[in-house]
Amino acid sequence: MKNIFKISDDLGFVEKLKSENKKIVFTNGVFDIIHRGHVEYLSEAKSLGDILIVGLNSDSSVKMIKGEKRPVVPEENRAIVLANLKPVDYVVIFSEDTPFNLISKIKPDILVKGADWDEDKIIGADIVKSYGGEIKRIKFVENNSSTNIIDKIIQLYTK
Repeated sequence: MKNIFKISDDLGFVEKLKSENKKIVFTNGVFDIIHRGHVEYLSEAKSLGDILIVGLNSDSSVKMIKGEKRPVVPEENRAIVLANLKPVDYVVIFSEDTPFNLISKIKPDILVKGADWDEDKIIGADIVKSYGGEIKRIKFVENNSSTNIIDKIIQLYTK
């Protein structure tokens, strides 16, 4: 797909968007088993600017963070689903355990994370603030998580 990239790819589209004075919003996550909370979060993130770029943890990155049993959905499938959600303009897959290098490359105008993150703990916040960018925290939809969905499936189908 033309709007899915890897961090190692040429991300020249970012400079083109900046030259067009587009306000670039960036967020990142695993997005394993897309649910309502993800969609509302991404819609809110998109409303903060013109272009929403989503950093997506690769399968190896997810395993580092969440353990060997995750992700449930492979990165290619997660990327295709994300890239086809209305608010998402671009998806960039990264393999590190944090999006620090990707944020350094993209230099978004606005960095978005969930409200459960303290601003001083948001990876890349220092980079974004250094050039006058903004950090925004978005409230999550309660009781909506991939982990809850997985737990419910296990509960329903292991008797």
